[in-house]
Amino acid sequence: MAAMTLESLPSARTYLFVPGMRPERFDKALASGADRVVLDLEDAVSPDDKASARSAVATWMQGATTIDASRIVVRINDAASRWFAEDLAALAETRAAAVLLPKAESAAQVAETRNAVPDASILALIESARGVSEVDHIAAAGVQRLVFGTLDFALDLDMDISTDASGLAYAASRIAIASRLAGLPTPVAGVTPQLDDKERLLSDLADARRFGFGAKLCIHPRQVQPIHTALRPSAHALDWARRVLDADAASPGVARLDGRMIDRPVVLHARRTVALARN
Repeated sequence: MAAMTLESLPSARTYLFVPGMRPERFDKALASGADRVVLDLEDAVSPDDKASARSAVATWMQGATTIDASRIVVRINDAASRWFAEDLAALAETRAAAVLLPKAESAAQVAETRNAVPDASILALIESARGVSEVDHIAAAGVQRLVFGTLDFALDLDMDISTDASGLAYAASRIAIASRLAGLPTPVAGVTPQLDDKERLLSDLADARRFGFGAKLCIHPRQVQPIHTALRPSAHALDWARRVLDADAASPGVARLDGRMIDRPVVLHARRTVALARN
């Protein structure tokens, strides 16, 4: 697998969850502007409703347009659950573009999922101590992207992150570094459960960005646009990036700007900033 360069950027910044039992919300979720819509067969569905949700998702996906299908991710139940095999069998008959594998804890789980749905991309949700300990192997197992399930991870470690999320730092760093070493896009940050707290949403995103995350899970459409806006470079940053690229184009490898040498990392950072502005 080729390593991701600094110029490379993942297209998806937001992943919006929708309960699998609510097919009337699927099109609305796609219309929200979220880059990806996650049809959830796991946490949002009670044990008694698993079969119905699976059927609703499969039926809707069979009627979705090609463009819509490319934005759909299905979160299945975890590999240790009794619904895992049935979820995979159902998805094998649909046009699922991507599968979100929860509680990913081994490369073997990734391989089993890939064998069942070979045409789908796999996103691995890291949400346990064991998942973090195995994250390098999971990242190298052919997944498309790593996702940090912060709430379940905190639960697994009996950690209170309601007011102080600093305890997530080690795991976040491990996930980000594993992603980089495996040549994957920047990982996806966990959800912010405070639906009406934009300040908390953006604070959580800023914390994730400091660890190298480039996208975020969302649980309500109103969280999508603030994240997109926050991830776009400011006018000042964009102006700086364009000036850097102009200076480098005029004197490749020996340019100076505002008294600073323009070396390769600076040029790459400028290219990434301009690319983000187009997203």
